[in-house]
Amino acid sequence: MSNDAHFARRVFPLVGAVAVLALTAACSGAGTSSTSETSAGAAAGGDVTLEFAQWWEPELPAGALRGLMDQFESENPGIKVKLLSGPYASTKEQVVAGAAAGTMSDVVGLDGAWVSDFVKQGAITDLSALMKDSSYDESQLASQIKISGKTYMIPVVNFVYPLFTNDDLLAQAGVAKPPTNRTEFAAAAKSITALGNNNSGWILPLSLDAPNGIQNDVMSWVWASGGSMLKDGKPDLTNADVKDAVTYVKGLYDDGSIAPGALTMKEQDKVESFTNGRVGMMIDSLAHINLIRKSNANLKFSISAIPAKDGYTGKRGIPYASWGIGIADNSKHKAEAFKLVSFLMNEKTNSTLASKAFAFPGNTKSVPDYVEGDALFKAAFDIYKSGYPANEFTGLPVAEQLMRQFDEQFQQTLTGGQSVDAALKAAQDAWNGEF
Repeated sequence: MSNDAHFARRVFPLVGAVAVLALTAACSGAGTSSTSETSAGAAAGGDVTLEFAQWWEPELPAGALRGLMDQFESENPGIKVKLLSGPYASTKEQVVAGAAAGTMSDVVGLDGAWVSDFVKQGAITDLSALMKDSSYDESQLASQIKISGKTYMIPVVNFVYPLFTNDDLLAQAGVAKPPTNRTEFAAAAKSITALGNNNSGWILPLSLDAPNGIQNDVMSWVWASGGSMLKDGKPDLTNADVKDAVTYVKGLYDDGSIAPGALTMKEQDKVESFTNGRVGMMIDSLAHINLIRKSNANLKFSISAIPAKDGYTGKRGIPYASWGIGIADNSKHKAEAFKLVSFLMNEKTNSTLASKAFAFPGNTKSVPDYVEGDALFKAAFDIYKSGYPANEFTGLPVAEQLMRQFDEQFQQTLTGGQSVDAALKAAQDAWNGEF
């Protein structure tokens, strides 16, 4: 297992996926105080309370994140942590609102796709300066998200997005094993849908409010067959690989094999439908395995690699995302906030968090204990080793806006308003404007 763990840490690149509660100015403040002032204030008496907004707590075993926060508080007298937790989509909405209003929580969970926008807004602070001030050893970090040479996000743990399949629905539809290529996938999706009883073969979230379905559920078909949406770092949406994948997904939609409501569906809706046993297949994060098991202990499901083009024998790109972390620029307690970041990234804590989340660790020395103890996660690790992590949205300017622009054109294609070629050209033009 040690070699496997080292492999995962070595090859994981910079990423590329915060709270549902409104944050009050009284807690986070609209202004910025200096590190020395905040530290002196804490030493003068009274606890400092850090708000930590994220979507992680609901996806971890009950009490896991709170337990780590209790440990942090015991090791750092005078600092308390208030967790603000909620689903990813609502979390993202609240963090975006907090960024715009200058009321972001002290410490925030970040998706790599948000970083560029938040840096432009001045909403998140330069972690490089905080690392320097605290003499922090950066070499222990597996990766960092940097803009203009400054770190703004540290990936805490990383997740791949394989294919989830409902074992019982596949069996009822006469499908002996999870599909490995596009033809098998289309046939399986059609057979499951034909079962009736509100069952659907595949589920695809395309909400414009949270357009990460373009990244995780659409472009993943391109990456799974070794394709790319970029050329020399610039948009290349009209190439054959992207066209083939988009045409394929449109075929599934036209065939009725995709769950109803795709155009307004968010990721949390997708997971809920699969968990309730109404969907045969979905592409999703390993982070949701525990959530699915907790919500429906009777659901039998498997994970496998995302199907590739028929006849493709090369390495498969595997979508991935991270639980990233950053510090609000409006925080009055940046020094204390960085202590929390450091705690989450130390070897022991990061090993614990990665193990509980069944993720790949963000500390180069951390080793998760789950790989040999759980069949599903062992399968995921094997999938990961046999392919390569792929998320071309990470680090792109206005990454989420790029997803939304593509989504807008793709939806018009799905509803018959334009051809695939027209959609890709329009999206290409929109992306060129952003670059």
